[in-house]
Amino acid sequence: MDPIIKTEKLEYSYDQADGGEPKIVLNGLNLEIEKGTFVAILGHNGSGKSTLAKHFNAILLPKGGRVYVRGADTTDEALLLEIRRQVGMVFQNPDNQIVATVVEEDVAFAPENLGYPPDEIRRRVDEALKIVNMYEYREHAPHLLSGGQKQRVAIAGVLAMGPDCIVFDEPTAMLDPRGRESIIKVIRDLRDKHGVTVVLITHHMEEAIDADRIVVMLDGGIMMDGPPREVFFDADGLRKAGLNVPETVTILRELRDDGLDVPLDAFTVEECAQAIYSAFSGTGIRD
Repeated sequence: MDPIIKTEKLEYSYDQADGGEPKIVLNGLNLEIEKGTFVAILGHNGSGKSTLAKHFNAILLPKGGRVYVRGADTTDEALLLEIRRQVGMVFQNPDNQIVATVVEEDVAFAPENLGYPPDEIRRRVDEALKIVNMYEYREHAPHLLSGGQKQRVAIAGVLAMGPDCIVFDEPTAMLDPRGRESIIKVIRDLRDKHGVTVVLITHHMEEAIDADRIVVMLDGGIMMDGPPREVFFDADGLRKAGLNVPETVTILRELRDDGLDVPLDAFTVEECAQAIYSAFSGTGIRD
């Protein structure tokens, strides 16, 4: 299967304000994203993950190497509109993506600019709002919504374009725990129920647990790449990348060190709770 996104020896650097040597952010990076998958890209601040994300729909263009979306070179200006239709972006601050004073008008903004007929725009807006569970708020003013609700409206605005892939660049960074949970649920549903390819840029380890694949970046390159159970098991590698293992793994390791027979790969909260319950049940210990 051909990848929906592919980078070949991707290089990017930022010019320095003082005229010094450009700061290299991406250094010969090779990566493929398969259609229909949920890929989480992790890394500490300055690792290059957000710069990489902006290359996926040509917000940034390579200074070396190439980026392809469905085989289309992102440096080809004639293909720019189609590339951005196929790969949508959701950023940290939803206020920067909301442009209208009514929710449904905001969601309609992109399909209107793409020239879809009114009936098709209506269908796309309603469908997108239902997917993110914001249909009942379609006539509300966005500025009166909570942060999580605003972010779901921003996601609906991207969905209304009908993208094959959505890149989320730290979409929960400005949200409280409840808002974060609602956005991660939407992301999971996009993959599981709607077949959308999802790329999640984050530094919250727990948000990546349900991903099909985790890519860990360090100094503009890929340090680790594999399924969550493989990546999270390598605690030393994650620490080298400036990251922590999920809290569930920390708990299980501490219990193992204290002599309790628990697995170390029960990464989700549900798996961790069941593993601990089973382990204590086996010992005869009761609260």
